[in-house]
Amino acid sequence: MGQIRSMTIEDYQEVKDLWMSIRGFAIRSIDDSREGVEKFLKRNPGISVVALEEGRIVGAILCGHDGRRATLYHVCVRAGFRKRGIGKAMVVHCMEKLNEEGINKVALIAFTKNDVGNAFWKGIGWTAREDLNYYDFTLNQENIVKYNE
Repeated sequence: MGQIRSMTIEDYQEVKDLWMSIRGFAIRSIDDSREGVEKFLKRNPGISVVALEEGRIVGAILCGHDGRRATLYHVCVRAGFRKRGIGKAMVVHCMEKLNEEGINKVALIAFTKNDVGNAFWKGIGWTAREDLNYYDFTLNQENIVKYNE
């Protein structure tokens, strides 16, 4: 397996290209713009990660916390590189960074139709919650969600 390291804003274009290569992946026009990701990385320094194989980014996780709980966003591995332990290594890297900051709980959202992702999370010991509902509210209508077809 290649290298896992903290994500920097210089990785943005290659990470965005990775996101755009994944079928069914959803990105937001404002939050996932270069400026939005830069703001997120500055708010959560050193916690988000990329995975590199042969000098190219093949995996990424945006990871951040509010001082109490953490969330993983946009966890992905390029299709041809899956089932090699890259996803798990990235998650472990994030967990180690969060543990250093005293964070005790981590959450993520996986689309119900994301069979590959849901199998991954269950396979590495995460628990699907069935005792709560997830709600959100869009404050900025221009922050449009686009799903890769």
